[in-house]
Order: sequence, then C-alpha cells, then structure tokens
Amino acid sequence: MNIHTLSARMADWMADPGNNSLGPDLMLPAFDAPLLGCAAGDDPLFDFLRQDIGPDFYWTPARAFAQAFPENAPSGADLSVVSWVLPQTEHTRKAHGQNKEMPSVEWSRARHYGEKVNEALRRFVVGLFAEQGVDACAPALLPKWTRAESPRYGFASTWSERHTAHVCGLGTFGLSDGLITPRGKAIRVGSVVVRAHLTPTPRPYTRHNEWCLFHAGGKCRACMKRCPAGAITENGHDKVKCKTYIRSVTAPHVEANQLGFRVNSCGLCQVRVPCESRNPTVKRGG
Repeated sequence: MNIHTLSARMADWMADPGNNSLGPDLMLPAFDAPLLGCAAGDDPLFDFLRQDIGPDFYWTPARAFAQAFPENAPSGADLSVVSWVLPQTEHTRKAHGQNKEMPSVEWSRARHYGEKVNEALRRFVVGLFAEQGVDACAPALLPKWTRAESPRYGFASTWSERHTAHVCGLGTFGLSDGLITPRGKAIRVGSVVVRAHLTPTPRPYTRHNEWCLFHAGGKCRACMKRCPAGAITENGHDKVKCKTYIRSVTAPHVEANQLGFRVNSCGLCQVRVPCESRNPTVKRGG
C-alpha cells in the first residue's frame, strides 16, 4: 500500500458520519479529511527527539514497534511512520473563535469525541496494513504509552504525535507549542508505525519553528493575546500555567455547563490567529 492509496482509504472512512462525528447524538463531522505524511523509521530526527526530549523514556519508531512486537522487533531501517493531521471543521473553528475565556461546546466535543474518532482511525489504519499481512502499531494506543517528565521540557510522553508529524513533513511549531501545518494548527494528530518501506514525505522546512510568524519575523503574538491563562509569552509556552488553567477552570466548566463530565478542553490559542487554518508564512494564492 502506498501513501496515496492509504490517504484515499482514510478519507473514505472519515467521510462516513458513523466514523467521524462530534458526538453520538450529532451528524456534524468532528474533522475535515486527513492530511498525511510519511517518514523513514530510521530518520535521524527521531533519534534526535529521543535525546532531546528524554533518552530514558522517549520512543523511537523501533522502540515503539518493539512494544507491540517484542518477539520480532526490527530495526528502524525496516520501518516507516505514517502521520496524519485532522483539521478542525470551519463550523467548530468559528464557534470556538467567539469565545475568550472558556471553550465552545463544539471544541469540547471535538476534544473528547473527536479524539475517539482519532483512536478509531488509528485502529482502522493498523487494520488496513494487517489485511495485507503487514505488521503495524499505533504507539499512542500501546499499553505502555504514558506521560513522562522531560528534564528539558517538563510535561511529555513516550511518543509525541505532534513531533512525529513534524518529522513526517507536516508542520513546524509555533510560539504556543502548537504544530502549524498546511491546514493550520486547529488540528488533532495521529500516527502508526509500519513494517514496510514507504516513500518519505519531503520536509519543506529546515527549522522546527519556521512557519510561525513570530519566529519568522518577530511579529504576530496573536496566540499570546488569545490565551486566557497568560501561559504564552515571547519566551514560549508555560505548560504548568496552561495545565493549571485547564484542570481548574475549563475542565470543570465543561462538566458543569457542557458535557456533564470533565474534558481537558481549551485550545483558545488555536483560533482567531493567522495560523488557525493555514501556514501563515505562505502568501495566499501562493
């Protein structure tokens, strides 16, 4: 299976309202069609991320694959990584953009039910490869995937979907730590590791923050102004302030006023900003 065939199969799956919905009681889609990228399992950036984020806990593709197939774990050279971006719909983005301190119910639904869609999509992609006799796994769904503490960056995990997407040519990071993709940063992200050789997607950037207007020219700061917690400054994203605001303010709001249960929903910095739905460093029409 090549990346184009896989992209078409995933798009068809996402087009089914039974698979892609903002909730069990709604026909509104959680996301637009996915955008895919691919990287070789031994891409040097994966090992750089392990060393940079946490060599004691962070997985390379080979380490992740060994969690799923310990009896026959290959080297990174035998693997490929497929990553995808799920863009938030215009409906969700517009609703969320009207809010300043609390998430919209549409955004909270996308955060909860949309991630259920993403989990099911991971399983679907793994199943597509299994049908062809090809081993694959979704690192974020493995039992040993966990939260961790990075010596350099604080809150982290054993496998980062955003960083994986960056390696797969799908985007660069902004001032808020969000991944700015060709479809913007109002997104969810997923990935699988496959025992196959797929053609890597060229990375159209050389710096990890190249598509952020602030890092490109020292301007913008729109995400700073949108953050109700003051967790984004010119020095970057304060994960502690962000997490505290979500856990103590927005999650209780979602439970009391929206869904009836807690959801770590916020994402206000992802809308009403130049990078909401596009790469802002590319001129429109370019």
